[in-house]
Amino acid sequence: MPIFEDAPSFAAALPAHGSLLALDAGKRRLGLAGTDLERRLVTPLFTISRGRWPDDLAKIRRVVEERTVVGLVLGWPLNMDGSEGPACAAARQLADQLLSAFALPLLLQDERLTTFAVEQAIAEGRLPPPKKGQPLDHYAAAVILEDALRAIAGR
Repeated sequence: MPIFEDAPSFAAALPAHGSLLALDAGKRRLGLAGTDLERRLVTPLFTISRGRWPDDLAKIRRVVEERTVVGLVLGWPLNMDGSEGPACAAARQLADQLLSAFALPLLLQDERLTTFAVEQAIAEGRLPPPKKGQPLDHYAAAVILEDALRAIAGR
């Protein structure tokens, strides 16, 4: 299964039914968000504090199985000018690991300005404010997934 960088090709590789799982990957945390089976509703799930890869993978695998995931969306940390920086190399490595573990279609989704979008949504009341010290990575994953769904729909 290839890694996709464009939403239409990714969409063509997906079955008609089944959920998507998005990951917002950082050095210390992984934020997860998922869709319903019809891919209409995006839900921020939770944030994992990264540890050993086998432990992180077991947590991701549980979500993939429980939510009937048929495709993965990984935040692609492009520079503001659209170029690939060092963070993209780490994301590509994670994409390869996910592909090896799950053999599911995987989309690299531009994640520029997702943190800003999360902060704006909280300020506007569209997302609940986090408890003090709570990470926002799962909210960022939800924004990444919403962007991917819009790109798949051609909007």
